[in-house]
Amino acid sequence: MAIGQSYLQTGGKNESAVHWDMITDMTQGGEIWADGEKIYLDGKFLI
Repeated sequence: MAIGQSYLQTGGKNESAVHWDMITDMTQGGEIWADGEKIYLDGKFLI
């Protein structure tokens, strides 16, 4: 996850003086869901 300035090359339009990436270890119990589907579990993408 990141907050602040987005990358213009990817179509981002958010303007800010900073870009701050937040990183965490998700290898033990981490999940990411998108559109109601689990796409990431315990450090591995499922798709």
